[in-house]
Amino acid sequence: MSTTLPDPTKPLAGMRVLELSQIMAGPICGLMLGDLGAEVIKIEKFPGGDDARAFSSAGAANTMPASFQMINRGKKSVALNLKSQLGRDTLLKMVQQADVVTENYRPGALKRLGLAPEGLIKANPKLIVVSVSGYGSIGPLSDRGGFDLVLQAFSGLISVTGEEGGGSVKPGVPTADINSGVLAALGTLSAYIYRLRTGQGQWVQTSLLQASMQQLYWQAALFFASGAMPKRLGTAHPLIAPYQTFACADGELAIGGGNATIWKKLLEVLEKPQWDDDARFNSSKNRLDNRPALEALMNDVLRTHTRAYWEEKLLAAGVPCGPVQNVAEALNHPQTHALNMVVDAENANGGSIRSLGLPILFNGTNSPSLGAAPQLGQHTQEVLSAWGVSPEEYALLVKEQACMQA
Repeated sequence: MSTTLPDPTKPLAGMRVLELSQIMAGPICGLMLGDLGAEVIKIEKFPGGDDARAFSSAGAANTMPASFQMINRGKKSVALNLKSQLGRDTLLKMVQQADVVTENYRPGALKRLGLAPEGLIKANPKLIVVSVSGYGSIGPLSDRGGFDLVLQAFSGLISVTGEEGGGSVKPGVPTADINSGVLAALGTLSAYIYRLRTGQGQWVQTSLLQASMQQLYWQAALFFASGAMPKRLGTAHPLIAPYQTFACADGELAIGGGNATIWKKLLEVLEKPQWDDDARFNSSKNRLDNRPALEALMNDVLRTHTRAYWEEKLLAAGVPCGPVQNVAEALNHPQTHALNMVVDAENANGGSIRSLGLPILFNGTNSPSLGAAPQLGQHTQEVLSAWGVSPEEYALLVKEQACMQA
């Protein structure tokens, strides 16, 4: 396969990224940078490669997992043995030509390989090293590994998720992993802008803990202000009522009655103007304090008709609302497709696979990378040659089992 030229219309065209990250958090950073035009090279161990390659394929046996293809589309794979001196020397040769290195090794692991972030930047003073860890690279717990579930629990996020009075519930998506990847991409771009001004690279760090705690803006504000312990509220809001999902005849509808004007419009649609004279509901504070009673009354009314019926009525009146869709409904909705959030990418077998697109538009459009996720080591020879490794050096790498070509 020939080397793909960068798309000059994309904002990060020409950026070279070495991805020493695996599974989810770091690769999400690489996915976003790749969608923005960067060339992303996965540096993978062998045998096995990125551990996410071994996840359930949810399809035919011996196929590349759909989850791996989702996060790694458009990237290239170079299989290097970083436990060998030749493998490390080859990586350092690439580092000297790279713009960004992303990694999510346990803190200290790269240093033991002689590849500490500070050393990589010394080898290339313009380099941006982006590290994603579990608990951060400093502090008493910095040596612990990072797992989405564990850090959601540790951060307090799980303590405020679920139904009131119920047990622990993890959000249905890997919030810590995904958000840390997004924060890593944000940090990369910030450091890149700084480098354009100064010529200097730097070490960017974030963690699953920070990415989880960032989700607690409202709960932390309430705790700092009052000392009250935030609690689980189901879909309800800690500051506003009614602002949650309600039961209709055929499913649930999210309704946002965020201020006094919308509250009155809501009462008109529900044909319950008397609720505004009820002492329990005649102010925003009272509605919040008596939210369970208000929820029960609203459910009784809303259950008399379908989601579509109430959605039409409420939107016409200017009340924010929307149905609780399942994943299929959300992925197939025309609005989702209008935003280019569902794209057809290549798959490893030469066909196509549906994927989530880039969640950013530039002048109303975007063009995410639609190349196939790579087989382990698929681009080793191609990439190393393009990055200055001679045929003789490559032959020695293969002979010494310092690299692998698929």
